[in-house]
This record gives sequence, structure tokens and C-alpha cells, in this order.
Amino acid sequence: MLNALEALDRLRQGNTRFACGVVSVETLMTNARRADLVSGQRPFAVILGCSDSRVPVETIFDQGVGDLFVIRVAGNIVAPSQIGSVEFAAAQFGTRLVVVLGHTRCGAIEATVAELQRPAESSRHLLSIVDRIRPAVEGLIDTDLARDPEALKRSAGRANVRVAANALRHGSQILENLIESDGLLVVGAEYALETGEVDFFDGVPTDRS
Repeated sequence: MLNALEALDRLRQGNTRFACGVVSVETLMTNARRADLVSGQRPFAVILGCSDSRVPVETIFDQGVGDLFVIRVAGNIVAPSQIGSVEFAAAQFGTRLVVVLGHTRCGAIEATVAELQRPAESSRHLLSIVDRIRPAVEGLIDTDLARDPEALKRSAGRANVRVAANALRHGSQILENLIESDGLLVVGAEYALETGEVDFFDGVPTDRS
């Protein structure tokens, strides 16, 4: 199993290929691996990402079947079920890298900003997502960013990633123990719809950023 920094390098290399329009031979041959994975899996990274159809996780990292343990939910929010899923992968498979992956022009972020600026009638299910994002965003509403809607949304998206990554680092005794004693790394990243590039900007060791 790859350690956290090796896994991070593999994701970076895969995203570079994707952004350049290149697909690795290993990914092209992924169907040939299905039989090998029937008895078990060994994903090298956990990705908690948004449900947005424009952010297919395996594709943007140029990875194949069995490479990534992917959890997708609108707004890449962290709730108990997401924490449990990350705990499962880290403890069961020995996966040592967790990435919270946001993206530009996120609808859940836009909905949260709109709700904070002009509260409206919404379904309780949608509000359950907005309420998870709200703490990351509400502190930005009364700043100068409010004069620039696009800048506000960009900053809100990154703030939401940071809050979610921090919730994983400190919201689970299992994950805290793995971070402290077994090399687990939780980082935050943002995928740019405009370029296809992923920026790992939160929690990355400074000598590797």
C-alpha cells in the first residue's frame, strides 16, 4: 500500500495527464482488472467529493477500477455517514490519504450563498445540505467579498473544503489516532472546471506543496 505522500503524487500525476488530454495504459486496461478485484479491494486514496456530474473522480485523476474509494455528496459535506465511510476505508484497507475535493462553480455553494443573502422557501432536505455548508460561508457574507459575487463563491468553496477536511481530522477518534500514529493524511483540494486541474491547497505538508 502506498503511503500518503506517494498516493498524493500519484493523484497529481494522474490529474496532470487528464488536464493534458492523456490517458495512461493502465487506465485503458482497467476492465482487465475486474476479476482480480472480486475477492477484495486496496484503494490507495479516499476521495470525498461533490456529486456534480462534471467532476467524475476516477476520470479527473486518470485512475481505474479499484484505485480510489470515492464518497460523493452534494457540496462535499461531512456528515456522520461520510465520516463512517472514511473510517471504514482507512481502517479496513489501510488507505493513508484522504482528499476532500471541492470544485469551482459548485451549485451547493451557490445555493448556500443565495440562502444566506436572501432566505427563501426551500425543502428541508436541501436545507440539510445548506446547513452543513453554512458555517464555512456565513463569515464571508459581510466582508468586501460581497461586492464581487464570483470572488465570494470562489472563497466560499475553498472555505467549505477547509471546514470539511478539518471535520474529518478532528471529528473521529479513529481518524485522529491514524493521523497521529499511522501516517494518515487528510488534505483539501479544488478541481477547476475551467482547466481540468486540481489544486491541493489545504493540509499538504509544506515541503511538498
